[in-house]
Amino acid sequence: MLRLICLPLIVPLLPSPALAQRAPSGPADASGDIVVIGAGLPLPPGTPAYGSVVIDRDRLTDEASGRVENVLKDVAGFQQFRRSDSRSANPSAQGITLRSLGGNASSRTLVLLDGVPIADPFFGYIPFASLSSDRLGAVRITRGGGAGPFGAGAVAGTVELVSTGRSDLPLVAGEGFYGSNDAMSVSGAISPDLGDNGGFATVSGKFERSDGFFTTPPAQRVPASARARYRDWSAALRAVAPLDAATDLQFRGTVFGDNRTLRFVGADSSSEGQDASIRLVHRGNWQVDALAYVQARNFTNRVISATSFHLTLDQRNTPSTGLGGKIEIRPPVGSDHVLRLGVDARLAEGELFEDAYNGVTGLVTARRNAGGKTSTIGAFVEDDWSIGKLVLTGGVRGDRWTITDGFYRERSAAGQPTANNDYANRDGFEGTGRVGALFNASDAVALRAAGYTGFRLPTLNELYRPFVVFPITTQANETLGLEKLKGVEAGIDVTPLPGVKIGITAFYNRLDNAIANVTINATTRQRRNVDAIVAKGVEVTTDMRFGAVRVDASYAFSDSKVQASGSSIGLDGFTPAQSPRHSASATLGWAPIGGPALSATLRYVGAQFEDDLEKDVLPDALTVDATARMPVTKHVSIIGRVENLFDETVVTRNAGGSMDYGTPQTFWIGIRFN
Repeated sequence: MLRLICLPLIVPLLPSPALAQRAPSGPADASGDIVVIGAGLPLPPGTPAYGSVVIDRDRLTDEASGRVENVLKDVAGFQQFRRSDSRSANPSAQGITLRSLGGNASSRTLVLLDGVPIADPFFGYIPFASLSSDRLGAVRITRGGGAGPFGAGAVAGTVELVSTGRSDLPLVAGEGFYGSNDAMSVSGAISPDLGDNGGFATVSGKFERSDGFFTTPPAQRVPASARARYRDWSAALRAVAPLDAATDLQFRGTVFGDNRTLRFVGADSSSEGQDASIRLVHRGNWQVDALAYVQARNFTNRVISATSFHLTLDQRNTPSTGLGGKIEIRPPVGSDHVLRLGVDARLAEGELFEDAYNGVTGLVTARRNAGGKTSTIGAFVEDDWSIGKLVLTGGVRGDRWTITDGFYRERSAAGQPTANNDYANRDGFEGTGRVGALFNASDAVALRAAGYTGFRLPTLNELYRPFVVFPITTQANETLGLEKLKGVEAGIDVTPLPGVKIGITAFYNRLDNAIANVTINATTRQRRNVDAIVAKGVEVTTDMRFGAVRVDASYAFSDSKVQASGSSIGLDGFTPAQSPRHSASATLGWAPIGGPALSATLRYVGAQFEDDLEKDVLPDALTVDATARMPVTKHVSIIGRVENLFDETVVTRNAGGSMDYGTPQTFWIGIRFN
């Protein structure tokens, strides 16, 4: 079932960043806490000051769609650039933001998998098709700026995905589902022990496909309209090898492929990746968390004209590489302090190769090549100081950033150069930090407050790659500057009754130099820095449990406005594109131990604007999902799922009345074995 937990109420009980996990057995550290093999270092005691929310494994594996990105919507305020999930959205549009800081195809939120950033090096989107909920043990979402490891990039918040621990990994597990539109989803894993000291390995795989649904409304369909077909797969190996009682070595390797068709016949996109990481965790007196990772990604996309229905743009190759790592050390400084010292680095490079076509003749009109490199190298220090019922936390980090080797080349169909631009290298230093306080007034009440700053580099995509969602062309902008966040928040977490937890947070965030798609004329937009996006609002999270019944709810109110001047003065005072004022989610679950289980999830997203000029509206939408599980034997269950039970119309795109719809009513039936 869903566990949306106000972190201040549970973190003191958790020995490791396995978040909602706790191992039933394992070696003990010097404090007597149980050590979860394969996890990172314990969460610092000041973590609750930043008001996180946790989603546990039961909820991750009970989502009606089976998609990780959809279960993350249980935390109100979480949004992707569009309302579509990874089955019917363009992969490059799957950026994440929080608190209605403006829709952006690049993530304003730092997403980590076992401590490793997973955003695409070129685009900044999150490859959700490579993630499988049955491989995850928990997720923690922290809204607001972040410091600490990889803090550069966490301007809207941090999403930390944690792999399943040994206690939740049977030797063999698998599931298979069949659904509407000839859809199928099959996944499985084998998880043997490695030796007798707690080591283990997991080899897993997943395959999905569907004929898809028509995203185009019936009245707008033409012979060239196509269903949103998808076909994706992923395979992963994770191994954990204890080196001694206090140290383990963790390895992860993932390969994935994802193919989709969007709106028109021939409008195909693909993404693929090969990722690997290695992590050393030492839990002795001098605690150490060190990791390194490499990413190799690619993306293709074909754009079809909405008037001639012929190919107009073939983004045929977008190779990119990401490299990075960190070292964090926690020296022994006494029982009242947790001191964290570290350095981290991220480097990204990539380029695009694309051909433009005449939509009538079908002939090539131009061939383009563009790309560049970005990097951040930072150092951080944080300290958490426990003074009785009060915990004070604070940290600073400094980052040297670079944007280098940027270029744009264009040739005519005959091969003659028509553009040959090399852009000036840029670099700088950015200092950020955060402070927080947590006061445990009683067993039932905790007060918290925090302030923070943060920044994000523009992605290579924003700097150098134009894109087309016909008939709108959005131009790149090689002069884009850094986004910079300043924010404060305060909250209270209460337990008024046994089994009832409520968290309330009020926030004010200001994102200076926010990157937005600014309208230039009826068919052209350009990525530009506007003066700021200011978001303020309230977030409420509840978690209630009464025996086998669980009720969880989350609500976010965000009042966001653009502050703009100069060439963007026309946007001043407007609501940012793709930013709803209201969003909410609630799940009711019934799951007696060893028996059948039922759950229903209601989600609401308020009306929002498609564009920066507030001309095109995406109406509000209320959807209901449901799941049912019936055990057949101790290890086998039959599962039924339905998405969008009442077939609510969810508008995901509206460009001058040309619309796309989200997932309609969809049924699934399947079997799960573990």
